Amino acid sequence: MIQPIRAVCFDLDDTLYPQASWLAGAWDAVATTAAHGGVDKAGLREALNACAAQGSDGGRIIDRALALIGAHRVEVGPLVDAFRSYAPEHLDLYAGAGEALTRIAACVPLGLISDGDPQIQRTKMTALGIERLFSVVVWSDDHGREHRKPDPLPFQVAVGALGVPAANVVYVGDRPAKDVAGAVAAGLAAIRVRTGEWASARDDPRAEQSCADVVEAINALLTRLEPR
Repeated sequence: MIQPIRAVCFDLDDTLYPQASWLAGAWDAVATTAAHGGVDKAGLREALNACAAQGSDGGRIIDRALALIGAHRVEVGPLVDAFRSYAPEHLDLYAGAGEALTRIAACVPLGLISDGDPQIQRTKMTALGIERLFSVVVWSDDHGREHRKPDPLPFQVAVGALGVPAANVVYVGDRPAKDVAGAVAAGLAAIRVRTGEWASARDDPRAEQSCADVVEAINALLTRLEPR
């Protein structure tokens, strides 16, 4: 039985905006820093793209890219620092997402739950200009990397801060194995959006609804809400 919706939570990367746009700038910052130490900037930039294209879950992308171009003696620390400190002035949401978020924020409180380095994630949110729309923001890494999605803890923290029962919260995210699985484990309903790196992943586990993008998801939710 579908419960009344009293709050909606969202994932960040590849749900509200294309993460590839942030990564492009971050890889440029890494390659520029490496070039100061004599590394071929264009070659490293190409290698970073190639390693990232193999999937973000693999980790150690900078190390693998350096190995790919034979730069085995380069100090990695400054390159990791360049990646972590990259803070763009502006990032674009998916088309129509800003207006859709504004509409739904007028109806119910919104939460955001995201994995990743909290410092990096905060700069993304600032560049997107969406802080004012969210009543609650939970960075899972603040509670330990072991609590990244699909661990239910970040969802439970968000629900507790929103002050509504989990059964009355819907979570919107792009990754079935993390966003959908974590939300369901915490007792939330889930909507999956097919955008970003995991757009072609199978619906496993299956969400309550699958949408082309976050705008479609929000429009579907708005039909079930009344203005507060």
